[in-house]
Amino acid sequence: MSRAKYTKADLEQVVYTQLDNLNAIHDLLRVMKLQNELIENANKKLKDEIIDFKKRVNYSTGKK
Repeated sequence: MSRAKYTKADLEQVVYTQLDNLNAIHDLLRVMKLQNELIENANKKLKDEIIDFKKRVNYSTGKK
């Protein structure tokens, strides 16, 4: 069996490609983290609005 031989330049290209991929993954993770924070904030605001709405409905209907 013949073994594949890689030059230093080949190996450097592989390493740089892997580094580019890692950087792209890092960027995607950062975007996902920001999106999760935005969703959490929207959910909190919605929850607060629902609580306020329920309080208004209960007071206006006389329910406790």
